[in-house]
Amino acid sequence: MYQELGNILSKVKQSAKQHNWATGVMQSEKVIDHDSCYPDGNLSFASYYGDHMVLQKSPERAVLWGYGPEGAQVTVDLSGPVNQESLVVNVTKGIWYATLAPVEAGGPYNVTASNENGTATLKDVLFGDVWLCGGQSNMCFETYKIFNASEELALAAKYPHVRTFMVALEKSETELTDLIKVELPWSVPTATNVGKFSAVCWLFGRYLNEHLKYPIGLVRSCWGGTPIEDWSSSRALQECGLEQNGRQGNSVLWNSMIHPLLKMTIKGAIWYQGESNTGLNQDKYNCSFPAMIDDWRMAFHEGSGGQTAHDFPFGFVQLSTFIKGSTLDGMPNIRWHQTADFGFVPNPRMQKTFMAVALDLPDERSPYHPIHPRDKQDVAFRLTLGAKAVAYNETDVPFQGPFPEKITSTSMYLNITYDQTVSVKPSANTFEAPCGPTSHWVAVPITQWDSTTVQVSANLCSLPDEVAALRYAWRDWPCDFKACPIYSTSGILPAPPFIVSRYQGDAWESQ
Repeated sequence: MYQELGNILSKVKQSAKQHNWATGVMQSEKVIDHDSCYPDGNLSFASYYGDHMVLQKSPERAVLWGYGPEGAQVTVDLSGPVNQESLVVNVTKGIWYATLAPVEAGGPYNVTASNENGTATLKDVLFGDVWLCGGQSNMCFETYKIFNASEELALAAKYPHVRTFMVALEKSETELTDLIKVELPWSVPTATNVGKFSAVCWLFGRYLNEHLKYPIGLVRSCWGGTPIEDWSSSRALQECGLEQNGRQGNSVLWNSMIHPLLKMTIKGAIWYQGESNTGLNQDKYNCSFPAMIDDWRMAFHEGSGGQTAHDFPFGFVQLSTFIKGSTLDGMPNIRWHQTADFGFVPNPRMQKTFMAVALDLPDERSPYHPIHPRDKQDVAFRLTLGAKAVAYNETDVPFQGPFPEKITSTSMYLNITYDQTVSVKPSANTFEAPCGPTSHWVAVPITQWDSTTVQVSANLCSLPDEVAALRYAWRDWPCDFKACPIYSTSGILPAPPFIVSRYQGDAWESQ
């Protein structure tokens, strides 16, 4: 079996030999051209419907649409474990649109659209939860590249109810109704197609399927090296003062790779992006990221006729690492801005969101460059914990690392009281403080700790009142692999980075 997997892995690598790590572009044999999907007067489904697909289960209602002769009536039938009454809809401006009654998880079903001149059928359709996976190269990063790839690919066929779909990399200057191309049509998992699929997306879907015991549909729409402006509508950009910043790429991927999907009913989205914004509108990311989330939610809700929730759950990966030893603030600043400067999610600005902290998962020897760490299993696992709590309302699921709820200072030390019990390792340089509003940040060592409190030295300053602020893990590469000093009591969830100032109303007390 492992020799066979080795051959499959070799073929996957060979088929992806033109892959560019900086852009995430991959050549694929399975490409559906937009021209063949657009209306020619014949009855058809839109480009992203197909055999083996997953439609959103109840309580939401799945939306179907496609093309047909102008003015014709189209009858839509669902046949399978539970049959539904036929729907009869009209073709208007070349498009028909139907909303099914709610269907419980399961299948398989056949979905048929017919009129007097022809029939179009989708076979082996399952109902479950549909998740959209977006972002840049770390979301595009393929399963064949991760640690233990052979073992992961050996499992692929054991998850036949996790179905995958890939949007092709295309740009547009205007908002499109349908996709230009499909990179991978809806597919039953095999070692070959999972090998070329997003690792984070696949693992997230597989873990959810193991837990929920019903089908999961995964829609990959990502492009390496892209800033958030490309994925944002003009509405979202305008909200943050970014629409007229002179970039020609603004909204080009929203137009071609997100907007065409809006009629689809989805459960939620996960996102891994931000590296490209360390050098572009970095100071605006605390606006542009939550604005994009809000706008996607509004657009999917309206596009699906209200079937996709107006506040659908949105998970994201807080940036991992890039350059070891770097003192630049780009990566830590974006990590902070990913939370709208709260440091944690959900928060008042970013409700129904969840975050996988990844700064403790560096990969210095990654053959795909250290900005592309190969441990995507821990990333997906942490995202899954957040999904259980936020998307599926499961109680007693720890999904957030420790975060300070109070800081007290004396002449000798600073006490950081966390919102949960903590597991602590000694560190001389992960906490930093300045001795005044204009001084440089200086490392302050951990001196002692208990179950909820960490104490760091404050005697670098002549007077305690001169300690103006405190920050944690505020480095591009703050620690080695799974070796940051502060974790949840289980040791599984790392504390996210934070920065607080006694002059900005943060929870700081002098004693």
